[in-house]
Amino acid sequence: MTQSENTFQNLTRPDGETLAFQAREGEGPTVVWFGGFKSDMTGTKATALDDWARERGQAFVRFDYFGHGASSGDFTDGTIGRWLEDGLHVLRDLAPGPVVLVGSSMGGWLSLLAARALQAAGEGDRLKGMVLIAPAPDFTEKLMWAGFSDEIRRTIMDEGQYNQPSDYDDEPYIITRRLIEEGRDHLILDKPIPLTCPVRILQGMCDDDVPWQHALMLVEALQGDDVAYTLVKSGDHRLSTPADIVRLHQALDDVTGT
Repeated sequence: MTQSENTFQNLTRPDGETLAFQAREGEGPTVVWFGGFKSDMTGTKATALDDWARERGQAFVRFDYFGHGASSGDFTDGTIGRWLEDGLHVLRDLAPGPVVLVGSSMGGWLSLLAARALQAAGEGDRLKGMVLIAPAPDFTEKLMWAGFSDEIRRTIMDEGQYNQPSDYDDEPYIITRRLIEEGRDHLILDKPIPLTCPVRILQGMCDDDVPWQHALMLVEALQGDDVAYTLVKSGDHRLSTPADIVRLHQALDDVTGT
């Protein structure tokens, strides 16, 4: 699975769609990166994690979901369930042993769902830890839908989508009716989350997309005791400044035992 720098390979799903990935061999557990909504694996944090893994000889996998980055598919056809399937394919085919999941924003939700799926499959002992950056579990319902005006809700329901302006891209985020409705099948914050592995959460207090109180709801829902929540007073949603990257590396050092 070792690749040259900036060279991506493809994992073919049973439906013929391809997921772009980069995998680095090394010591376990394998660190697996779950990116955010409409992001890709070439971003600052994912690249910094790859540097961290190379320096330590740590196994590391990063990938693009369906409709993201270098993977196949149309972003507007994606849903939480579809992207969760992508993550589970990666875990089964590219990182079949012990893993540490690192999830950013939407990736925090997907990695939590993936962890739950591992438990349900009797593979919970594979999960050695999680690092979550501005995690956004249930964001389609609790952050998007709950924050939309009646007019925007009607647009989504009647026209099937809404073009939401983005602070991170010149193109708007296309929020589809299917994304909202299918997301309701994967909500996790309304009941205890039965994970007991070490979890480290990094959250910015100046995050305009995922309020710090949202991450605190996750802390309260997690049943395990080994949960640490770091609130960065000046931090935004990206948490990608040099100081933020240091905190990310420290959190990974903590849960991987290095």
